[in-house]
Amino acid sequence: MKSESLLARVVLAAAIIGGVSYLAADYLPLTVAVGLAWKGSGVALLALYAALRARSLDGWLLAAVMAFGAAGDVLLGAAGFVVGGGAFLLGHLVAIWLYLRNRRPGLSRSDWVSGLLLVPVTVIAAWLLPADRAGAVGVAAYALGLSAMAATAGLSRFPRSWVALGALMFLASDLLIFARAGPLAGQATALVGFLVWSLYFAGQALICLGVTRTLAADEV
Repeated sequence: MKSESLLARVVLAAAIIGGVSYLAADYLPLTVAVGLAWKGSGVALLALYAALRARSLDGWLLAAVMAFGAAGDVLLGAAGFVVGGGAFLLGHLVAIWLYLRNRRPGLSRSDWVSGLLLVPVTVIAAWLLPADRAGAVGVAAYALGLSAMAATAGLSRFPRSWVALGALMFLASDLLIFARAGPLAGQATALVGFLVWSLYFAGQALICLGVTRTLAADEV
C-alpha cells in the first residue's frame, strides 16, 4: 500500500476542517456566496483528495461521486432542490456504478435480496414524509437512487464499517431533510439541522476514506 503524499494529507485535513467547521455557519453573519462556498468546501476537498489518490477508473469514479456531492451542496442553496437534488442523484448513479464494479466476492441470492430490501423501504418512507404531497413523487424518485446507492455500498467489497455505514448515514441525513418538510417541520430545528449536516458530511468522509484505502491496498 503506497503512503499518501503530503499534499493529499493536507487536502484531507482541510476537507475535515471545512466540513466540521460548517456547523458554525448558521451562527455567523455570512453573505449567501460565502455561506455556499463554505458549505461546498468540505466535500469539494474530499473530491480533490480522491483525485490526488486516484490510480484507476475506480479512483476517478470516487472523485466524481464527491464532486457531484459538492456541486449538490452548493446548488441546493443557489438553484433550489430540483437542480441540487439532480446533482446528488448523478453522484448516486456514479456511486452505484463504482460499487457494482466492486461487488463483494461470493454474494448469494439472499445477500442481494436482503441488501436491496433497503430500496423499497426507503422509497416508501420518503414518499410518506413530505407535507406537500405534490412533491412526494419527486422525493420518492430521488430516494430510489439514494437507497440503491446505499444498498450497493453494502454489497461492495469496500469495508462496511466505513463505506456501507457512510452510505447509510448519507441516507439518514436525506430522510431527515424530507422529515423536516413534513412531521418534523418547526420541531427542534437546530438539532435537526445539526444532525442533517453531521450525518451527511461524516458519511461522505467515511465513503471517501474507505474506498481510497481499499484501492490503495490493491496497489501492493
